[in-house]
Amino acid sequence: MARKAAETTEISIPTLRRASIRLRIIGTTPLFQNRMSAKFKQTMLVPPGRKTKADRATTMKHDPMREYQDSAEILPDGPTALGIRVVAIKAAMAKAALETPGLSMASAQRLLFMPGDFFPLYGTPQLRMDVTRSADIAKTPDIRTRAFLPKWGAEVEIQYIIPQLSLQAVVNLLCNAGVLIGVGDFRQEKGKGAFGSFRVITATEPDDEWDDLIANHGRDVQEPALIEPEYANKDTEDLMAFYESEVSRRAA
Repeated sequence: MARKAAETTEISIPTLRRASIRLRIIGTTPLFQNRMSAKFKQTMLVPPGRKTKADRATTMKHDPMREYQDSAEILPDGPTALGIRVVAIKAAMAKAALETPGLSMASAQRLLFMPGDFFPLYGTPQLRMDVTRSADIAKTPDIRTRAFLPKWGAEVEIQYIIPQLSLQAVVNLLCNAGVLIGVGDFRQEKGKGAFGSFRVITATEPDDEWDDLIANHGRDVQEPALIEPEYANKDTEDLMAFYESEVSRRAA
């Protein structure tokens, strides 16, 4: 029998390269920061014992000032006292890929890199209290206190893989994330809220709103606002006045 000549096929593997771009995101809607508090982490690590009736009568369920400070991502140094998590930006871009033809969420997660843990976040925080629903079956209402930034912005560094992604594709994906997903609590992605949305500019593009954030909403303003914040609205002001009067009454 005649032997068939073995066919050989050469496999061509293109070299992948990593490129980088710096972009600026500027909030188009206010931002809620939502860091998990140290107290909650400690409770998960070491559950507290049962409180006595006397403890329940004298102990307040909430400490709004502490909850406000705990909700903020605080940086030890740099141009701002507040930060925004790198993974929040990457997650927003990956979620936006679900609405982007030709790119899957898994591919976006593999092809995008963002160094570090936090990007500096510009914006003056305010204390805001809102009625929220717990995650239990009954959806129990509760009061939640968070750091609220009416105006905010950050400069982000994004690394991406060439040739799978182009510079314009990365810019477009971040723009889509700002419109469809957002960052922080009660964001656009969740459906009911529309907070944390943003627009995108390049790192060299002139922008009056960005210039104002850099000049007037950095660390020098943020640190005092974390200690003695303004109240975000009248409801918060009224609730804080009631809370302080109740603390004084129980202490007496």
